[in-house]
Amino acid sequence: MSARYPIPDLAPGVFHREEETIRRSRFIVTLAHAPDTASAHAFVQAIRREHPDATHNCWAFAAGAPGATARVGFSDDGEPHGTAGRPMLTMLLHGGVGEVAAVVTRYFGGVKLGTGGLVRAYQGLVRIGLDTLPRRERIIPVRVEVVIDYTQVTLFQRLLPTFEAVTVAERFGVDAVFEVSLPHERLAMFEAALVEMTGGAVLTSVLDAAADDDQERACGQGGATQPAIARHEAGGDDDTAG
Repeated sequence: MSARYPIPDLAPGVFHREEETIRRSRFIVTLAHAPDTASAHAFVQAIRREHPDATHNCWAFAAGAPGATARVGFSDDGEPHGTAGRPMLTMLLHGGVGEVAAVVTRYFGGVKLGTGGLVRAYQGLVRIGLDTLPRRERIIPVRVEVVIDYTQVTLFQRLLPTFEAVTVAERFGVDAVFEVSLPHERLAMFEAALVEMTGGAVLTSVLDAAADDDQERACGQGGATQPAIARHEAGGDDDTAG
């Protein structure tokens, strides 16, 4: 599994929302970043509290890399079995985005859609939400200490951008000591390049793998500041979770 992949560019408590009316029923899809199952379930409860009078609040989440099924869940929330939660999850798993949760809220408008119509409606709302979802790239960073001779400093600094590495601290004594952060997947090649550059006259040590912290960089849509909900308006099962 790659160490980097697209995730929703949404801070905790910030949601992305789209809306559509289908045969007089009002459908609202809300999406959120869900890095784990606990945050996914908390998001679902938040939407249920926001729409307590809705006919249905169907949901699905995939709290892992795109397409990964180890941490998924879904619910039809009273719609006919297999017409809402499962189709929503299928769309999330094939949407190219990881760590994402979706709730589709329905206010019944008096016209039944039938089994096929419900599947198309719920799957279509998730697709609409994913199409406009702001995204960023999830990167697992690693911090490395590098000790080199002063004669190598200029070459070292020129090497950093090649490996998406940035200097976070530096000390100058008998030797030049740099603490750098870079994507974990580039570490081995970075160390090999340092050995080649210095003829082996380099010391490197991994300070931490920062496996639980994300180094997030802009990717695709979205900006630094988001409203609590980004909205665009257009025209009974048991919960299943893994």
